[in-house]
Amino acid sequence: MKILFLSHRFSPFVGGIEVISELLAEGFSKAGHQVHLLTWTVEQSDSKHSFEVIRKPDVLKLIKEHAWADLVFENNLCLRLAWPGLFFGRPSVVALHTWISRVNGKKNWKDKLKENWWLKRAKQVIAVSEALKNSCGQSAIIIGNPYRASEFNVDPSVQRTTPFVFLGRLVSDKGVDLAIRAIKELLISAVNQVNNLQLTIIGDGPERAKLTQLVNDLELTDCVQFTGILKGKELVKQLNQHRYMLVPSVWEEPFGVVALEGMACGCIPIVSNTGGLPEAVGMAGLIFQGSSINSLVVNIISILNDSEAEQQLRNNAPSHLKAHHPETVIKKYLNVLEDTFCPVI
Repeated sequence: MKILFLSHRFSPFVGGIEVISELLAEGFSKAGHQVHLLTWTVEQSDSKHSFEVIRKPDVLKLIKEHAWADLVFENNLCLRLAWPGLFFGRPSVVALHTWISRVNGKKNWKDKLKENWWLKRAKQVIAVSEALKNSCGQSAIIIGNPYRASEFNVDPSVQRTTPFVFLGRLVSDKGVDLAIRAIKELLISAVNQVNNLQLTIIGDGPERAKLTQLVNDLELTDCVQFTGILKGKELVKQLNQHRYMLVPSVWEEPFGVVALEGMACGCIPIVSNTGGLPEAVGMAGLIFQGSSINSLVVNIISILNDSEAEQQLRNNAPSHLKAHHPETVIKKYLNVLEDTFCPVI
């Protein structure tokens, strides 16, 4: 099958959708399909791929690629790459990775066009979580996101000496301030019996200065460390040094691959109950009431003081991770694509 794979952005960008595009396209290619990936990302990647990457195609190239394809796969809606499909009638599959709306939840005319017309013309729709499926108004197949299993894993040689870690962009939506304030509450809580309450914040973003000031104002400079952006082996080693990953998003995350990455490195994720985060951690993490510092603190205290519950969560992790292993997820995607191209009668 000749698969035209559409990804608005791609490597060398390292966002969630870009990483998943790389995993899926590689998997489709290794399964024996011809894959051409179209993207608007101009920057070249050092990675070598088993599929063809076409960057910033002009109109003629777009038309030729759609004429070439047996099936069009949109990894998240990208009309600027997909519009020639109107003229060729190739079957299409759309994978939804995020909400069809603005950040504030409102929908402009482009969002309404995507939801009420373009999404409906797809032969199959895949949603990465139940929460996302319920929001799109379509009959969608749920396939949870994969994580980079070849990169994120437990390193037995690393000592797990630090309790808490946050990984992500330092923006208000991610709720990093909740994690910092929770550490302060734990320090003054008479219930807490743990002396080490270190929090490592991995990442960077426009809120870093405000968050640094918050740490100073709360007199937590001895407890909170900012590492900046970490990648590759350095990131994996850092995650392996921690027991719990805090994912206190106040925005409704469509899924939450970061929780899987932390889990794969041996961290127990403690996530807010927004969007698809509860589905991302399943029975291998704790879920607290989003935006509630008190709920976050209560959950942290409960796990700090219950070694049996902690061990049970760790025991649940392998089966949950297996369900999100790239090979497992790629097979599910291929089943959808192959059934769309050659439906069983």
